Amino acid sequence: MTETPKAELPKAYEPSQVEDKWYSLWMERGYFKPDTNSTKQPFTIIMPPPNVTGELHLGHALTASLEDIMTRWHRMKGEPALWLPGVDHAGIAAQVVVERMLAKENKTKYDLGREEFTKRMWAWANSCRQTIRKQHMKLGASCDWDREVFTLDEGPSKAVRTTFKSLYDQGLIYRGERIINWCPRCHTAISDLEVDHKDLNGHLWHIKYPLADDPTRFVTVATTRPETMLGDVAVAVNPDDDRYKALVGKKLVLPLMNREIPIVADDIVDMTFGSGAVKTTPAHDQTDFDIAQRHNLPLINIFDQDAKLNGNAGKYAGMDRYAARKLVVEELAQLGLLVLVQDYAHSVGHCQRCTTVAEPTASRQWFVKMEPLAAPAIAAVKSGEIQILPERFNKVYLNWLENIRDWCISRQLWWGHRIPVWYCKDCGETIVAIEAPTTCHKCCSASVEQDPDVLDTWFSSGLWPHSTLGWPEDNADLNRFYPTSVMETGYDILFFWVARMITMGLHNTGKVPFRTVYLHGLIRDEKGEKMSKVKGNVLNPLTLIDQYGTDALRFGITTGNSPGNDIKLSLNRLEAGRNFANKLFNASRFVISYLNKIEPGTLQITELPAEDRWILSRLNRVIGQVNSFMEEFQFGEAERTIHDFIWGEFCDWYIELSKVRLQSDAGHSPLPVLLKVLDNSLRLLHPFMPFVTEEIWQHLRPYLGDTPDSIMIAAYPEADPAEIDAAAETFVDGLIEVVKAIRNVRAEHKVEAGRWIPAELHTGDLAAELAPYQPIIESLGRVRPLTISDDRVQAESDTERLVLVLRDAELVLPLSGMIDQEAESARAAKELAETESQVTRLSAMLSNEAFTAKAPPQVVAKERAKLEALEDKLKRLKGG
Repeated sequence: MTETPKAELPKAYEPSQVEDKWYSLWMERGYFKPDTNSTKQPFTIIMPPPNVTGELHLGHALTASLEDIMTRWHRMKGEPALWLPGVDHAGIAAQVVVERMLAKENKTKYDLGREEFTKRMWAWANSCRQTIRKQHMKLGASCDWDREVFTLDEGPSKAVRTTFKSLYDQGLIYRGERIINWCPRCHTAISDLEVDHKDLNGHLWHIKYPLADDPTRFVTVATTRPETMLGDVAVAVNPDDDRYKALVGKKLVLPLMNREIPIVADDIVDMTFGSGAVKTTPAHDQTDFDIAQRHNLPLINIFDQDAKLNGNAGKYAGMDRYAARKLVVEELAQLGLLVLVQDYAHSVGHCQRCTTVAEPTASRQWFVKMEPLAAPAIAAVKSGEIQILPERFNKVYLNWLENIRDWCISRQLWWGHRIPVWYCKDCGETIVAIEAPTTCHKCCSASVEQDPDVLDTWFSSGLWPHSTLGWPEDNADLNRFYPTSVMETGYDILFFWVARMITMGLHNTGKVPFRTVYLHGLIRDEKGEKMSKVKGNVLNPLTLIDQYGTDALRFGITTGNSPGNDIKLSLNRLEAGRNFANKLFNASRFVISYLNKIEPGTLQITELPAEDRWILSRLNRVIGQVNSFMEEFQFGEAERTIHDFIWGEFCDWYIELSKVRLQSDAGHSPLPVLLKVLDNSLRLLHPFMPFVTEEIWQHLRPYLGDTPDSIMIAAYPEADPAEIDAAAETFVDGLIEVVKAIRNVRAEHKVEAGRWIPAELHTGDLAAELAPYQPIIESLGRVRPLTISDDRVQAESDTERLVLVLRDAELVLPLSGMIDQEAESARAAKELAETESQVTRLSAMLSNEAFTAKAPPQVVAKERAKLEALEDKLKRLKGG
């Protein structure tokens, strides 16, 4: 992107002035596309498709930021990087949104009819897709937008139909009557995973059922849902329960319905619950359904699709379930059959999409046999072929798959993938096909009708990694980019989506869909509470971008975070991101202001003073640490490391040290090192904060020689071991410690900024080496004169002077007119106590095998070095 840089950067960084400009240029130049001619192993990541239910939220922003970090990093490493975007039709969720919009028009989907309602859904979906794409672009997402996929596109639709037929032909999809979760509001079956269970305060009603042959005798049952007794077909007891052994096989009269029902014995009955006898309503309870299957009992469904009682409920037909409950209880009491009512808290399932209480109902639906599909998915994780991060989720994943039940995949919706099943009206034949048949293959009748239901959204989403790349067609993208590299998503959809992608991918392709699963945490507010519109703590990412800039938002939601851990987001984190962007911008502006005085290409690094060797050594250590963190998917730690280096070492110290040399024009110019470190720092930071780094780097390019047109296709830095200089690091760290100590004393005692104070530095063998840095210490510490001597101070602080024990030196400052003696004594005692505390803490941590075994080796080594320095300091503080 050839652009003539300005003479200097603007005085202030304005994100709104640069973000759209650079994103448009990146798009125009095709930088988001992978190099299909490269022989390197590609990096492929498929975007978890946002639902067409509205705008992106902060969770989407986190997903996009993390995936963009990965993609930009791999692209800068020279790998062909494909980040494929997409959007999900969202089945129930999207239909609920549009139905609510219709409700505002006093209409329902039935008023429109299926065809017109579907048109309305498509209009909404297309509008949402455009919104979602624009919002991802605002976030800086470097997706290959030409490959964008919608789950209802023809390619994914064909993949869905192909998969359904394959599973059906293998006997892994079947139609049968089972207990499903029915949403009375959405009028559809929903899977177990789409039911949110909430603990509610209710009651436990104890009801007497008379024996048919002796109405004076009763069996008492306890239930949380007395209205369902209208559909009872038996009362079950445990065969080992002595209270009921003699009654097994006898008949009871079902109160209110006057229908005889048997007493059956079943091991599933808990003798300690209630009276030990349980009413059995197999059409509305999974356990009761299982009992009915074992004892050949009938199913009596007493609810219609609105959860109102139907004709099987006798005189209660047409009543709402809760109104019926109230009336049933009243009538039982009047008949003297209500023995006891207890307060009772129990878990009640709610539809995840609309929060309506779900109704367990026996229904004829389409199911997938999951056990045969789960076995290879279990093996893939156990063998390590797929790695889940963090590892603690392995157990959760395996436990779910090892205990999995068949999956109800049919939904009574009008929006989604229509089930590819047709029924012949003449001969009753069931036809499963990839393409719509025109005639029955059995009787040749043209009177065929498609199943009205659609598939669970997660069925199509489960095919996402391979359907987006063209499966079932055998094409170049599928061969080149599948299996994908990483699946990055929230841990809350490990079951919904990740497990299903693995099962479906293995079934359809014989290969795992991805090598690594990276699970991020949820974004919560600063108090740790989940964000919701009801609580009023929701933050809109676009509003935050307008206020702080995209880079600041990305910084705020990713820095310091680790896989699987929730994020407490406060505006302070966003302010910190904005401040960091401004700090980097201002520091870069300073450096470039000096570079503009030099002819491009004339800067060379020759013999270097200690501070230059120090910053280059620190730079290379940071490069090594960052690349290691990136390889380990510790993106938050990588970003924190870069931030601390740029802000704390490069800006606060090296640039300040270099100013003395720049202003004196004596000795070696620091400009070549300033240029090199700034260039590398920008490239290190680019995957995390792409806009501010591109803006600065474009002004730096003329001085870098032969470089790419954009930082996003520049090489990511690699550490050069030859530039690691431990001696220079030790020396400059000591120099910095001296200046910090002086500054701290001045701050503690409120010494005026313009006031110079004398100082003595007793450094032993380091005196000669420190002597050339006397002007730097004086300038940065505001001390003059500064005396540097090769002796050591043995005496402690007294009424005349303050002695500070540093790592390799003693610093002596005058007390007259500056120090409060009592305050100084308190400070010295506090410093001694704090040093002892730090030594104790670090000693304990380094003695803990759990820490030393799990922490990165470089972290352990850093902590050991810190402990050694603190132990030496403690010894000298005590006068040893």
